[in-house]
Amino acid sequence: MGKRIKKLKKIRIHREGTNELTLGMVALGVVGTLLWTFIDNKFPFWAFIAVFGTVWIVALNFYRCPIRYFNGDTEKLIVAPADGKIVVVEEADENTYFHDKRLMISIFMSPWNVHANWFPVDGKVKFVKHFNGNYHKAWLPKASEENEHADIMIETPDGQEVLVRQIAGAVARRIVTYAKEDEECYIDEHLGFIKLGSRVDVYLPLTARACVTMDQPTTGDQTVIAKLT
Repeated sequence: MGKRIKKLKKIRIHREGTNELTLGMVALGVVGTLLWTFIDNKFPFWAFIAVFGTVWIVALNFYRCPIRYFNGDTEKLIVAPADGKIVVVEEADENTYFHDKRLMISIFMSPWNVHANWFPVDGKVKFVKHFNGNYHKAWLPKASEENEHADIMIETPDGQEVLVRQIAGAVARRIVTYAKEDEECYIDEHLGFIKLGSRVDVYLPLTARACVTMDQPTTGDQTVIAKLT
């Protein structure tokens, strides 16, 4: 694949949250000013600031975007595509593309996790497909196939195929995918973003060796979840 390319922008707030956070700050300032100026009793002002200020800070935390680089050789490594917790490590039937069994590793993201998604492997994007669907709770097994999701198929430099599936949850209603068909992709690059609680599944060849266990926390672009052979 040659020398890895670092395209990650040096940002602390994810671009998906820029408009929401800016509008929220403007609204907070305008309403706060009106309450302070035109109402003698200052209780409504302080109550508004306390409630909506807290909501804005929670949103700020949700849209944070840490700057991360994976240290070391990435050959044959599968790196966690998201922050969260391992909820599935098992052999599973994948009947949409492979029509055989695959090693499935799933990461559940709570609303408190970073929600940026990273490419888990160096390679080339074969295709990107989006599917409408339901909004079951993301940790349920049926969520992988029945929920709204986006599939990204990546071919590694040695010809192995890795499927990454971004899945919407009961609250998450927007999946953003930056991956483009026929483009090369690298660990350290952003694959996409999922708003609110959600999940990312990775389907690997059965010959891959899992490096994580159930309920283990993961850090996107840092935790090695599997090794290809």
